[in-house]
Amino acid sequence: METPEARVPLAERVEQLLTDGGPLAVVTAGDPVLRADAEPYDGQLGPALLARFVEAMRVTMHAAPGVGLAAPQVGVGLRIAVIEDPAPVPEEVRLARGRVPQPFRVLVNPVYEPAGTVRAAFFEGCLSVPGYQAVVARAAEVRLTGQDEHGRALDEVFTGWPARIVQHETDHLDGTLYLDRAEPRSLSSHRAALEHWSQPTPERAARALGFGLP
Repeated sequence: METPEARVPLAERVEQLLTDGGPLAVVTAGDPVLRADAEPYDGQLGPALLARFVEAMRVTMHAAPGVGLAAPQVGVGLRIAVIEDPAPVPEEVRLARGRVPQPFRVLVNPVYEPAGTVRAAFFEGCLSVPGYQAVVARAAEVRLTGQDEHGRALDEVFTGWPARIVQHETDHLDGTLYLDRAEPRSLSSHRAALEHWSQPTPERAARALGFGLP
């Protein structure tokens, strides 16, 4: 059944979201917007409103804090996401996970495909599934195509942790949560993950919790 919100034009809905200023509310698992295919962006917001919306997403991502945010996570079913990762991690973590700083980026209509056959598994969390983490095996390298917020073509290969971020955020635009790809036996509260599974790689967790790794 169509909701009243679904009948409101996208531009009007975004204007309403931006009325209060500050971080936007992040919707959580169970909200239908997180399970729908987001609508391709084709100028629905206009340049000025798009710029305001992107800035609000950036503020929301920083406040959470997170390293990526997709438009459906703030209740807007458009194929738009933002990423940014200062990567303030120890050297051993950087080396194990390939986590390197990423500048602020806007991804419009992104699509990814694996670049090679290597897969890597690490604990992953999500702002829309608060309080938990789980191990997800993903392509270690992906080719991402799409556009930026100015309509310029994007065609770039991402590796390591940046590849994980763009896969996670693009998945949101397809109605997919990280839990759909996770090892069920690895599911851990943030507290348990901090107490037991803070190592750079999830090998110890795999042995203790009984799940496989690629």
